[in-house]
Amino acid sequence: MQRLFLSLLICLGFVLPATAQAWWQDDWHYRKQIAVDTTPQGAAINQALGRTALLVRLHTGNFTFDGVKEDGGDLRFVAADDKTVLNHQIESFDALMGMALIWVDVPNVEGGQRQDIWMYYGNQKAPATGNGQLTFDPNYTALYHFDGATGTPAKDTTAYGNTAQSATGAAIDGVVGRALQFSGQPLLLPASPSLQHNAGSAFTFSAWLRLDQASGEQLILARREGANSLLIGANQGVPFVEIDGQRAVATQALNPGQWQHVALTAEGAKVTLYINGREGATLAQAMPAFNSVMAIGADLHEGSFQPFVGAIDELRLSKVARPAALLLADATSQGAESKLVAYGVDEEQSGFGFGSLGFLLNAVPIDAWVIIAVLVLMMFQSWIIMLRKNRSLSRVSAANEDFRVQFAKVGTRLEMFADDAQLAQRLQHSSLWRLYLVAVKEIRTRREQGADTSSVSAATIEAIRCSMDGVRTRENQQLSSKLSTLSNAIAGGPYIGLLGTVLGIMVVFLGTAMAGDVNINAIAPGMAAALLATAMGLFVAIPALFGYNRLITRNKEVSADMRVFVDEFITRLAEMHGVSQFSEASHQRGHHANHSVPA
Repeated sequence: MQRLFLSLLICLGFVLPATAQAWWQDDWHYRKQIAVDTTPQGAAINQALGRTALLVRLHTGNFTFDGVKEDGGDLRFVAADDKTVLNHQIESFDALMGMALIWVDVPNVEGGQRQDIWMYYGNQKAPATGNGQLTFDPNYTALYHFDGATGTPAKDTTAYGNTAQSATGAAIDGVVGRALQFSGQPLLLPASPSLQHNAGSAFTFSAWLRLDQASGEQLILARREGANSLLIGANQGVPFVEIDGQRAVATQALNPGQWQHVALTAEGAKVTLYINGREGATLAQAMPAFNSVMAIGADLHEGSFQPFVGAIDELRLSKVARPAALLLADATSQGAESKLVAYGVDEEQSGFGFGSLGFLLNAVPIDAWVIIAVLVLMMFQSWIIMLRKNRSLSRVSAANEDFRVQFAKVGTRLEMFADDAQLAQRLQHSSLWRLYLVAVKEIRTRREQGADTSSVSAATIEAIRCSMDGVRTRENQQLSSKLSTLSNAIAGGPYIGLLGTVLGIMVVFLGTAMAGDVNINAIAPGMAAALLATAMGLFVAIPALFGYNRLITRNKEVSADMRVFVDEFITRLAEMHGVSQFSEASHQRGHHANHSVPA
């Protein structure tokens, strides 16, 4: 009873209308569910990420771009409580091409959990509210999307305003929107107070890199002041970090021509280099003090190091050591294939999706939902029975076929396989095997009681047949068990659905009478929703009908096999050990001592 109740609750959870939180604001007509999934089925990140700027990558495969403003200015991101508005920044939005990149500030992302946020849209009067300065936490001291035009200095997204002092390279397509292709000249970042570092202070650098040539010692980042130096580069394609002449080299090389995520964190006396979110090298060295210009893509002055040959995207600097889990999340979620972010369906305010289906489901009254819940319970029950019975019959049929092959080898040794434990294990699902065992058992029981089984009377043969018929009857009962449930689904499903339809129509006409106004627009939704119960009843009955007929046919095949085997075994027993045969043998050879059936 408890299992039945649990099954009912599960089914109700599937079919009852979703009790989502109240719609955030009525002026927004649509919303889309977005899941942040750090479970093993998603990004598989067990540690907490904390506050995270999440990349929402929209395209025609997960978003229709219907109903949204052309520039995405009406987009609003709301937490799962449908109350807390999340900051966001639109890096790019092209409704015509069907592509958009939006950064969303999620206050707290836990490890090994799944949480939902909502993206609201569909308000043509809403002003744009995207703001990168609020989206990224204040510990980011510089952040470059490289989304500007070629020839313009890279703009800092943060509130610190660390816009690059020089313009270098060309804007190209990157891993996240646009990227910067370096041409041999460094991108100079200012010596601003926000980029100043005290000795031993924490620091994080991260960026997406595409190394075009894996030759020589190329510098990705260089900062020098007096005897102090911080260098991040790649030697023959292998990333390294060097502080004041002390170097640590990664164990993994960068693949030329591919976008890969490289990050570095410094905390205390430990510096860690990450490749694609995984630790690649460590250096026991504290960060030195800096208050100087920082160069990206080349050294500050010409020397033994070569400029970086490739492109850089999504360059970030932080005054804290970012957790390894966050760097892993950036590396796995900002690419084209992200398992951290999953996109749900688009919904209207009904909460059931776009179009007529959402309108229909929203009109279903609670009494019809109860009827539909009962029908869904019947549907799942009938499907489970059909699947289990079909699987059971497949095992029985296969085992019976195997038994027939083995029994063909018996000849006159009817007890040949009775004591074969290995064969018994293999044929445990065979109904013919169980008939065979009961027949052998009957023979051996008589032998143990002193009967002469070498000469079997007609009465004994008939008794053995009766024992086999008893087993055959029980096997047929087992084959037919629970098929009555399918009969109930076939016969009762449409009537239960019809009950829901009748109740729904009664409610519609009662409401119309109480309103005193006959209006087709008021009646039609309720009538259509009431008919949904009948459609659901047919949806229960039709698969059950086909499944029932299929199972009955297969049951008859197994039953016929058992009947044929009983006749075959009894006939062979009478042929080998019947009275008339042994009487004639006794007349020719004289009296012999009793002996058993050859095994």
